[in-house]
Amino acid sequence: MLEIRALETGYGKKQVLFGVSLGVQKGEIVALIGPNGAGKSTVLKAVCGLIQPWTGDIRYEGKALDGSTPAQNVAQGITFAPQGNRVFDELTVVENLEIGGFRLAKQELKIRIEEMLQLFPVLRQRLRKEAGNLSGGEKQMLALARALVPKPKLLLLDEPSLGLSPGLVKDALEKIVQINQETGVSILIVEQKVREVLPFCHRVYGLKLGKVAFSGMPLMDDKARLRGLFL
Repeated sequence: MLEIRALETGYGKKQVLFGVSLGVQKGEIVALIGPNGAGKSTVLKAVCGLIQPWTGDIRYEGKALDGSTPAQNVAQGITFAPQGNRVFDELTVVENLEIGGFRLAKQELKIRIEEMLQLFPVLRQRLRKEAGNLSGGEKQMLALARALVPKPKLLLLDEPSLGLSPGLVKDALEKIVQINQETGVSILIVEQKVREVLPFCHRVYGLKLGKVAFSGMPLMDDKARLRGLFL
């Protein structure tokens, strides 16, 4: 579904990624792990169109994404939930969900919002509440629901556990697995909570200093490789 080959990019003159290659198959949950500054979030931003590749190739369902805008990528089935429980604080919960489905017809949008409220029941009780007044866990649910409204084929998640208590981290990751299993959406997830996320993943890529340090199956038992990645 997603293939990245020899990707190099960055911000301004600062290069962040150096020849990164990775892939996500249909229906997979793939984790990107590594220390702060390794380039994990930059990979997601390049895929969703927030930054453009300098060199290399990003292909989605066999088609090159080079030059595609975020809106164009949403139309193709790629959505992005950025880190930090990013919601529109001054808008209500329902208005946030409507923004997620800005490309949908009115009736389809209504159906998709109702499906999200069934998936995240607590949001139904907060529909007319300003998003800025939600708890951290509720904001994370809203950010995830908003990204799911367009019914994506590929969901990009940037540290969904950020700012959540240990109990809520487990709940959030279990909800992500549920979404994957029930909808078949492929997921590329950046996560710092390595011990929590690896058991849920089909495959993992470890990034260090903008390069892929290893790839393969989840490696919770390979403590030496994990330690080497983060040191």
